[in-house]
Amino acid sequence: MAQKEDKEHMEDKKEEGVSLFSQSADLIDSDPLEEIFALNLGDFLSEHLISDDLAKKISEKETDKVAGLKNQLSELISIYSKDKTLTILGFNSKEDYIIYSSIAKTIKEMSGVDACHIYLTKDNAGGLTGEKHDLLLVGTSVKLKGDLYSKNIGYKFDDDSIAMQAYKNRKTIELNKEEIQSLKPIKDINEDKAVYCLSVPMKSSLDCVGVIVIQNYEEKELDPNFVNMCEITADLFATSMAFQKEAEEAEELINDKDADVADLQHLRAEITALIGDLGDEQQAFVENLARAVDLRSHFKQDYSRAVADLSVEICSELGLNEKTKDLVYYAALLRNIGKITLPIEIFDKKGELTKEEWAKLYNHPNIGVNLLMSINFMAEVIPYIHYHKELWNGTGREGLSGQSIPLGSRIIAIADAYCALTTDRTYRKAMSVEKALEIMREEASIKWDPMLVDVLINLKCKK
Repeated sequence: MAQKEDKEHMEDKKEEGVSLFSQSADLIDSDPLEEIFALNLGDFLSEHLISDDLAKKISEKETDKVAGLKNQLSELISIYSKDKTLTILGFNSKEDYIIYSSIAKTIKEMSGVDACHIYLTKDNAGGLTGEKHDLLLVGTSVKLKGDLYSKNIGYKFDDDSIAMQAYKNRKTIELNKEEIQSLKPIKDINEDKAVYCLSVPMKSSLDCVGVIVIQNYEEKELDPNFVNMCEITADLFATSMAFQKEAEEAEELINDKDADVADLQHLRAEITALIGDLGDEQQAFVENLARAVDLRSHFKQDYSRAVADLSVEICSELGLNEKTKDLVYYAALLRNIGKITLPIEIFDKKGELTKEEWAKLYNHPNIGVNLLMSINFMAEVIPYIHYHKELWNGTGREGLSGQSIPLGSRIIAIADAYCALTTDRTYRKAMSVEKALEIMREEASIKWDPMLVDVLINLKCKK
């Protein structure tokens, strides 16, 4: 399952259909190659021990061994193929790089900062050929006059710059106004206005591919949770890019008739390790994104986690498999992801909201779905998120009713409602378990699936 805390309670034998999310944390702890492929370790032990005569006898099987390795590589790269992960590599033109400015704007919104800039090394910016810098600005949240890429903004490796400091040290660096000014800030992207700067390297286990820089133009403290969110986002992008590079190399080897066994084995090991990293980083990304939403919504920090955990408990009561539990867990964490792009003033406001503010809140799941669609590895959870506000009697946003509402959405709706009723709000104290269940029982068949309400009541009565 997704939650590491529950790992000790899991059965020793993984269920059939278990998702990568639930396995990835375990792959690196043991032998990931043994875990995935049940490798013949004799291949490694006997390479330097076998006689020439025996080598001749087994040489005829070499072709089969190469074919087997190629099949394994094909299986590996299909796990995080470009339609399942962050497709941020392989751009062929300047127009393709618009996505980086979108990412920069999203990070700006997530972190509540004034600006965000994304730099990539020249060898990772394939569509920006002929640039004179080693570290190139490929995306920014700042509105510029003219074409960003014609401005050719960036740094050489020997420059002592805001971005290059983090790149060279491969660690997050915070700078104050005086330090920023001493590094010759770039006026085109308003760095000369910055009084605070956070420079985060985009690094994987194999390489550092760039830097994310966020800045404030006035003195205001950046919440440590948002700093952590930026670091996780940077690592996820970098690992995704590293995986895509390795996948491209794997495809070349798979199509190479003269591919060497050692090369295939080495690449298989690197890709397997990256898959483990991606699984861990995706989980951290989702959980921290949920915390960021809770912080902006003024919920207590673990509210989304409580909803997700209760959703999984309901799944267990229903006997659903581990993959479904994973999907429901992530969907529950991210059910209010659209709130991350809404002005924090909406959540601070004590009085009545305007029509425009209500419209923003009313439509926020759609904003969230759009954001999730740019994170393709989460595509499977989108329906659960999109329909979790539907009502059992069909009076919700999309008009779905009863069992036409996805089961995952109905489960999340039940868990969200119960957690909301039993949590302190600005306008009321938390209700008791008994009172919350009474309300949910009364509104079953109107708002919620009555069968799932019964499951929740039985679950809570056990405790």
